Formats: sequence, C-alpha cells, structure tokens
Amino acid sequence: MARILIVTLEGGGNYPPEAALGCELHRRGHHVRVLGHESQRKVAEDACLVFCGYRHSPTWTPHVELSTPKVLTMAYAMMTDPAVARDVEDEIAGEPTDLVIVDCMLFNAQDAAARTGVPYVVLFHSFFAAFDGAFRHGPFGIGSRLRGLGPKRLWEQADMRLVCSDRVLDPAARRRTDGSLTWTGAIHDAKAAAVGRTPPRVLVSLSTAGFPGQRRTYQNIFDATAEMDAEFVVTTGPAIDPTGLRVPSNATVHRYVPHHELMPTCSAVVGHGGHATAFRALAHGLPILIMPMSAVTDQAIIGREVAKVGAGIRLRKTASPEHIRAALERLLTDDGYRTAAAELGARLRTVDGASAAADRVLTLVDH
Repeated sequence: MARILIVTLEGGGNYPPEAALGCELHRRGHHVRVLGHESQRKVAEDACLVFCGYRHSPTWTPHVELSTPKVLTMAYAMMTDPAVARDVEDEIAGEPTDLVIVDCMLFNAQDAAARTGVPYVVLFHSFFAAFDGAFRHGPFGIGSRLRGLGPKRLWEQADMRLVCSDRVLDPAARRRTDGSLTWTGAIHDAKAAAVGRTPPRVLVSLSTAGFPGQRRTYQNIFDATAEMDAEFVVTTGPAIDPTGLRVPSNATVHRYVPHHELMPTCSAVVGHGGHATAFRALAHGLPILIMPMSAVTDQAIIGREVAKVGAGIRLRKTASPEHIRAALERLLTDDGYRTAAAELGARLRTVDGASAAADRVLTLVDH
C-alpha cells in the first residue's frame, strides 16, 4: 500500500480530475489524503479520502465577483506564498508519504515537495499548451520567476508530468515528442452519448469563479434565447447571484445542479471553455458554444481547438444577443456540429482517464 498526498486548491475545474484520481488510487487499496481548502473537504471525504485543510493559506475567495487586479493578486499569492509550502512540508513530516501529486499551479507546493526528497508528480488538469503558453509567459509565470519559483524549472524537476487531457486536441502534443509528458486522456464521468429531447434542452453554465463581465454575459444569453423553441437550464454557480437577471419563460435558473444529471438529456451546452465542463460535454457528444471569461486561463485555447474540429463555436464574452442566438441555432440545426461532437465523444468515452493516470503515477512507487 502506497501513502499518497494530493496537494490542491479550490479552483473549480482543477479539482474534479484530482479527486477522481485520488478515488481510483483509494479503490486500488492505497492510502490517499488531500491537502486543500476547507470547501473541498466534502468531495474528498465522499470519495473516502482523508482530508487535511490548509492551516496557513493566504486569503482565497474565488467564488465571488472580483475585479481583474484582485483576481490576479489573490491567485498569485496562492501560487507563491511560502505559508503554503510550510503546510506541505508539515504534512509530509507529520505522516509517512511515498508520493506527492501537486496541482501544476501551486509552485510553492512543488518547491516544497522537491525539498523533502519525496517523489512528486505535477498534474496538469487541462491542455499543457495552455499552461506552457499564456499562463507560464504571462503575469503568473513572470511573477513566480521573480520569487525563485519558475514554472518551467519546477515542472521539469518533477519525477513525472501528467496531463489529464486529450492528447489529440492538446496543441502541445503536436510539438512535444521527447516523451517527458504523459497524456492520460480527459477524466470525465460520461458513460454514453446524450439523448436529446424535443424541444431541445440546452445547458448554460459559465465559470464558478467570479470573472468580470460574467453577469452581463448571462443577461445577453437570456436575451438571445427568449424567443427560441428550446428549454434552457442555467446554473450560475456560487459567484453569480441570479437575482435581478431578466429570465425568459423558456429558461430555469439554479445556483447549482450536478451537470452529470443534466447533460444526458441535453442537445448542446453553452460554457466558458473550462476544461472540466467542456470535456464532460464533449464526452457526452454535445456541441458547445464557448464564451471564454478570462484571457489568462485555458478557456480561449479550448474554445479555439473545439471550434477547429467542428464540435463547437467560440464567441467573445461580450457577444451580442443576436450573435449568441445565431450561434445557438447553428449548433442545434447544423448536422455538422452534432456529427463532429458525436465522433469526438465516442473517442473520449473509450479512455478511462482516471485509471490511466493511476497506472502511471503508481510506477513511481511500485518498484
């Protein structure tokens, strides 16, 4: 039995693949504990994992509406604050640990794991091209390097770099041939293709984080869909209070409904391009309208690649109701989008990403 520590943060779509990997490792008989934010406790404990909350985390409130400077400042602190590194070192010192799996954005935690000498895996929960592109070369990467926590160095000194995404769609896989990265396939819970209703049902869900302009985008979507012959189920998440939004009669609004309960009966999805939601939709064979909420995340590149293979359309978050409606009508009526999404979904469902990831990380402790 291996003793494994997963170090994460409450960042929305980053946590589901990490939790799923932990659950798979636990199922195989290994002792798994999770170091993260208190809001992640329930998901961990529901998966029978031992949860340990940060004791010295900097302020972390991603699920409220914040200005762009505040979002960047808060995220930068979470990635580089030495207090997080201290929590990681204390956790490893306090209990025997054979392997550490660290979220790729936590540069402080990676540095701490390296200092302990325990083997560690860096887990990329989206396209490697997104992290090795705008993320590493943008404000987060530049600021981290100034604090001696350069992403490239930390990623490359890890014992393994695991990309829990689809190798075919990730642009990085088309230029990386040295074998230093391992793609496991996207981790999702789709078991079969969605079977749509008549009239069609569309799931609308933007980021759980509070990106600027998100409320305006929701209202534009509502205005676009008011006269359409379709049912719209909207989940706003914890960051957006739907009070005050003008909601048409063909839409219902919820703060939260599990997407795995909705997608099997949907015909399309409107999302922000976050990896978890996008690949859950694609695995169900659903075409997507992607409206990225942030330029410094993976959302734009996912939108671009999904549109490139014909499984969706990408629009700006400031798109007018007229443009949104036109895009939705194309997704719901054009056989090309449905066919491309169905073919992609069929391929994604052939891969068990969590099992493949577990196979790989256990090679570091099974010798």
